[in-house]
Amino acid sequence: MAAEALEQLERAARRALLGVFDPELDEPITDLGFVRSIQASNDGRLTVHLRLPTSFCSPNFAYLMASDAKDALTALPGAEEVTVLLDDHHDSDMINRGLAADAGYRGTFGEEAESDLEELRVTFRRKAHTAAMERALTSLLRERPELDEGRLHDVVLGDLPDAPATRALLRRRTALGLGTAPADPVLVDEHGHRYPPGETPLRLRLARAVRISIDGNAHFCRGLLRTRYPESAADQSPRAWEPARATSPKENVS
Repeated sequence: MAAEALEQLERAARRALLGVFDPELDEPITDLGFVRSIQASNDGRLTVHLRLPTSFCSPNFAYLMASDAKDALTALPGAEEVTVLLDDHHDSDMINRGLAADAGYRGTFGEEAESDLEELRVTFRRKAHTAAMERALTSLLRERPELDEGRLHDVVLGDLPDAPATRALLRRRTALGLGTAPADPVLVDEHGHRYPPGETPLRLRLARAVRISIDGNAHFCRGLLRTRYPESAADQSPRAWEPARATSPKENVS
């Protein structure tokens, strides 16, 4: 495989990994700096190393991200064989063996797999949707000061501006199978049902608590990763709905 083709495959791999999210932090593993390296070889093999903020990050989260990364890369044209390796985790050997054998979550952890991986995925998708919903509605309140919280019950998707927070909300709704039509209400539960009008302020406060928790964990984990792997700072990107820093780590890399 020519050098240009190798570079193209590596770039395609990084684009594919943009769609792999940390389930708890609701951010792409590329933006978080979790992708340590991507290497393509002449025979079409892709080898990707992942790193996490600590050696004791939850094994089920670690497996989910590594497994999703392998699935995303395996679907790439030109990727003849994919190896995803999790580095420096206390369960690295177990997870890497399970991934290499395509053993699945239960096949990898056996009796230690307390719950089904899909159940875990849905739980965190619901939290991500709740946070995205609050983020979009809070942004709308800032843009329209005349709109009080009590009136958010009547807000529909078509009322939201075309902004990163809105697009993120639509992606989270799609992942849960919720409606994304302009006439669909914004403030809904995990099943897409609108809350009673009198509960609007309470539901917004609860959603804000979920969003603050996710944002706080993301900020903390980014800092931990930079402490553990100082070079990871150059690989981290601002969250899509946040303004870019004046001098981000990537801008300082020559």
